[in-house]
Amino acid sequence: MEKQAAGAPGGSDGAGPNRKPWGSPTSGTASGETPDSPSGSHVEWCKQLIAATISSQISGTITPEHISREHKVTHTHTHTQTHSALPALRYGAQGKMFQNQVPLLPGETIQTTMKDVMYICPFSGLVNGTLTITDYKLYFTSTEREFVLDVNLGVISRQETISVPNQGENTKGLELVCKDMRSPRFAYKTEENHPDVVELLAKHAFPLSHNLPLFAFLYKEQFPVDGWKVYDPAAEYRRQGLPNESWTISRLNSSYELCDTYPSTLVIPTNISDEDVRRVATFRAKHRIPVLSWIHPETQATIVRCGQPLVGPSDRRCKEDERFLQIIMDANAQSHKLSIFDARQSSVALTNKAKDGGFESESFYPNVELNFLEIPNIHVIRESLRKVKDVVYPTIDEAHWHSNIDQTHWLEYIRLLLAGAVKVADKLESGKTSVVVHCSDGWDRTAQLTSLSMLMLDSYYRTLRGFQVLLEKEWISFGHKFAARVGHGDENHANSERSPLFVQFIDCVWQMTRQFPAAFEFNELFLVTVLDHLYSCLFGTFLYNSEQERMDKEVQSQTASLWSYINSQPEDFTNPFYVDYQNHVIYPLVSSRHLELWSSYYARWNPRMRPQVPVHQNLKELLILRAELQRRVEELQREASSSHSLSSSEHSPSPTHTTGTPLHTAV
Repeated sequence: MEKQAAGAPGGSDGAGPNRKPWGSPTSGTASGETPDSPSGSHVEWCKQLIAATISSQISGTITPEHISREHKVTHTHTHTQTHSALPALRYGAQGKMFQNQVPLLPGETIQTTMKDVMYICPFSGLVNGTLTITDYKLYFTSTEREFVLDVNLGVISRQETISVPNQGENTKGLELVCKDMRSPRFAYKTEENHPDVVELLAKHAFPLSHNLPLFAFLYKEQFPVDGWKVYDPAAEYRRQGLPNESWTISRLNSSYELCDTYPSTLVIPTNISDEDVRRVATFRAKHRIPVLSWIHPETQATIVRCGQPLVGPSDRRCKEDERFLQIIMDANAQSHKLSIFDARQSSVALTNKAKDGGFESESFYPNVELNFLEIPNIHVIRESLRKVKDVVYPTIDEAHWHSNIDQTHWLEYIRLLLAGAVKVADKLESGKTSVVVHCSDGWDRTAQLTSLSMLMLDSYYRTLRGFQVLLEKEWISFGHKFAARVGHGDENHANSERSPLFVQFIDCVWQMTRQFPAAFEFNELFLVTVLDHLYSCLFGTFLYNSEQERMDKEVQSQTASLWSYINSQPEDFTNPFYVDYQNHVIYPLVSSRHLELWSSYYARWNPRMRPQVPVHQNLKELLILRAELQRRVEELQREASSSHSLSSSEHSPSPTHTTGTPLHTAV
């Protein structure tokens, strides 16, 4: 099988007949699309931000058409939504913004409006205007120039009272510390007839802490595409060639009795009894037994995920667990070994062993090799991203930019994660060996590693729809604790469970798109949109901690899917450079010099980080041109085929002639 890392010539490590190396990215290629030229919708808002048009907004040069956000315009002064024919979150020339007019989403209602509020802009000072608070967003419009700022309330992590000098005794200051790397600040005068702004914001920014529903359950948009149908477990496993003689699709967890954080549909070895599976569950953290995530189409080597074994300080054993892993190894006739990748730092794994956790002993698991990937835990990653925010917002120290970024260690942790995923992928592809991946509980670093390695190995997951399937499968259905890690609707910002593990994963994906600009069907705007709605609570996709919780809350019937929105306008999220080469394996280069800070996401609120050349509109034009050229190619092929057929008929023998020379086709 030929394998190839980004920027490297093709190698020849165990060539397979159908799986091909991916060509190296060309220097200077526009591998990181930078959206621009806004014309409406949340998508268009992202385009503004990624293209850093904030500075033009602040300077007052933006036109009404550019003042676009993730909602429709309402042409009524009541607090109810006026329905239009435009899709949700989209509006173009019709959606011009005027002073005191607040666009609302279907189901969104205004809670209060305050005049004489000051936005304390970190770049241009005080901006006077009107502040409107709905049950979904905070919306500020300037009374001095055409400037709009809105913040969806789901992105707020906490509120802090700040001092506002020289503005009078009855003036209060408020800072909104957000999860998306910004902290807008406002000053307002307190009056008797005004509601308490802090209390009102807390009520709707943290609805679960105030016995209110998340806004996703109030959002009433109807989309032409049903995103909840994107992922069908049976169809995805069928695509992988499952079930087969070694692996079966089990319904043992159909009622979530075996493991309440696993999906109802699992793929497990055929040659193991239900009773043995139950015994294995008691030996694995959170009952998260080893289950198949992906199978190699040629070698049958597999990626298996699970929780840590509960060996404890006394080195407990479980014969059923040992046999389970032996069966996994035996299912792959290409190798007589099984590689276990423990994502944790070895020192942490030893500490967990003292707390009744632990790791597999090579003495008890024959032909198993154990590898520690030394990836830090959730607390280290949380602190690292906090340091990144300090570097990029609100001001940037240009003279010490690189050293300041280095001190956050963010790119080092990105490197460790990508390096671990490359090891997993290469063990399957080149080593033809099945792997087992786990961390402590198997829902954080495990999801990062399995999904990244599957992204490298399987070109389907690099398509727009395939990536959605990957997220639904490896992250959402397998119980990444989105509610705990993000803190949806929860005012307890200091909760130690919070950590940006999913952001780190998406950053790794972005790094891969930079190195392989033609390998991914989706663009940078898609990744930014996914992260924005990780926090927004507008869609039900990332809500709650497990499939069981989402079933109990009736998420699919009561909320809209993010994929409904994405797949209703796929052209906005499509990479025009994408080449549909199937069965190509990609290995990103993971040395520090090949990684960079994702500035167009982390520093998008800072106008000083704007790119020199906004390119999103050019990319959309390229998509149109590509489609036109493809149509022309197909026309020429038809013309050539028709011409060839005509020429053949003119020179071929008569149908009654049977002695002509036969045509030989080389095979």
